[in-house]
Amino acid sequence: MVLRNQVEWALHCCSVLTGLPPDQYISTKDLAEFHGVPKEYLSKALQSLAQAGLVQTTLGPTGGYRLAKHPKDISFLDIVEAVEGRRRTFNCMEIRKNNPCLKKSDKISGVCVVAQAMNRADDAWRKELQSITLEILAKEVTETVPQEILQRSAEWLSSRR
Repeated sequence: MVLRNQVEWALHCCSVLTGLPPDQYISTKDLAEFHGVPKEYLSKALQSLAQAGLVQTTLGPTGGYRLAKHPKDISFLDIVEAVEGRRRTFNCMEIRKNNPCLKKSDKISGVCVVAQAMNRADDAWRKELQSITLEILAKEVTETVPQEILQRSAEWLSSRR
């Protein structure tokens, strides 16, 4: 399974928005510049987050995006599903029914064992993403990213407001 670039961008942007003061917004232009990604494509990802109710947006010279919920209430799964949709990662096409050894009278029913295994894997993947919130991400970022880089990043972002 390969997720689109917009998922990575959305996760990183939400990470940045987690540190934003509650009354502030940051523009798509600034988020795109900060991450070195195309503004037009990032805008689509941010719109998906807004439609899912994960971020709020406002127009105008001080407009942009901010989180719509507390970071503890937004999971990686919420963000992935906002960008990619909620469909399962495996689509069983029932090719087992193409077996040339089957007779017309043979009955095949239920979910095949291949689809069962893939569905279990999908459920595990979703459970893991659901367990990681933006609050957890923010804590891990502050523990792993050097303080000097965090400080320079905060200064760069605040200079854009």
